[in-house]
Amino acid sequence: MTCKYFGLCASCTLYNKTYEEQLNYKIAREKDRFSSLIDFSKIALDIIKSKDSNFRNRAEFRVWWEKDEQNDKDVLSYAMNDFNKEILKIDSCEIVSEDIKNLMPKLLTELEKSMILSFRLFAIEFLVSSTSDMLVTLIYHKKLEDEWINLAKQIEQKLNIKIIGRSRKQKIVLSSDFINESLNINNQEFKFAYEENGFTQPNTSVNIKMIEWVLNNIEKSNKDLCELYCGGGNFTIPLSKKFNKVLATEISKTSIKSALRNCALNNIENINFIRMSSEEFVEALNEIRAFNRLKNIDLKSYDFDTIFMDPPRSGLDDTTRALAKNFENIIYISCNPETLHRDLEELLKTHKIVRFALFDQFAYSEHIECGVILEKYSFVV
Repeated sequence: MTCKYFGLCASCTLYNKTYEEQLNYKIAREKDRFSSLIDFSKIALDIIKSKDSNFRNRAEFRVWWEKDEQNDKDVLSYAMNDFNKEILKIDSCEIVSEDIKNLMPKLLTELEKSMILSFRLFAIEFLVSSTSDMLVTLIYHKKLEDEWINLAKQIEQKLNIKIIGRSRKQKIVLSSDFINESLNINNQEFKFAYEENGFTQPNTSVNIKMIEWVLNNIEKSNKDLCELYCGGGNFTIPLSKKFNKVLATEISKTSIKSALRNCALNNIENINFIRMSSEEFVEALNEIRAFNRLKNIDLKSYDFDTIFMDPPRSGLDDTTRALAKNFENIIYISCNPETLHRDLEELLKTHKIVRFALFDQFAYSEHIECGVILEKYSFVV
């Protein structure tokens, strides 16, 4: 991939390397990080590559506007931070999907036509599916009135997109606040509705390969799955095909709402989603506290053998690490190798690693994600 903003835009920090060079750099770094815990001569390191360009299906840009006094109109530009954290005006981005890349100049052209649409526009967020269902959020530092709604609806129809307007204490949904996604996972179609302002995986092709990596490296079980940090059910729904029942937890109301919708879209009936933190779930499981949210769920009816965890960058807390050690199998997806390394130091006292993978969701950046599958020792080492 080449980009005229390499070395200027701080989004791509590994701009001076080809895709293969930056990937090899990250592989070597993580092999060195985990070498004290993993013998890579015995455990293969699975590498899930990204496309080398146009891989992001979610993007956010600042908007920089200047007054053209001669023509009495606003001139808009997209903007990112440069390496000095100053504003860098851009007119294109090579890491976003082709759909987003093609829409970006067209959208600005339409917004520039009206002071009502352009004035005090602060940022634009894009969310697109693999089927080109596009949701655009326009974020303002002003109150949005009826005239804005009428003009924004015209852009929706002209560009065949969905628009949401946001300002302080305002969220105006013109047609829909989610996009429809269809993922082909191991030759099976799964349907998802991704909500605006909800968490979604930013790299669709890598996301599919991540899910397939998990599915292809575990056996079908006649027991149950416990999932923590389930989000909108991205892993939960495909994994439900491998287990008798699934109990999945998530703290975000928006994510639980999405998860329930996605479950219905796929006609899946063996998942229960509950809104609670991992710490609260441990308290409920150990009968330390009773929760009204669990009044219709009999925790004792579950026969868990596997726990799936996809925590935030902070990794697992002490309570959740202790819980995980009680399961026969642990599946751990990590967005932060540093906290994963810390957590594995404890988990490896009771479990052994059987698969390890690196997922390159964020090409041209320092960031990489990991996947680990562990099995419990028949005796404690």
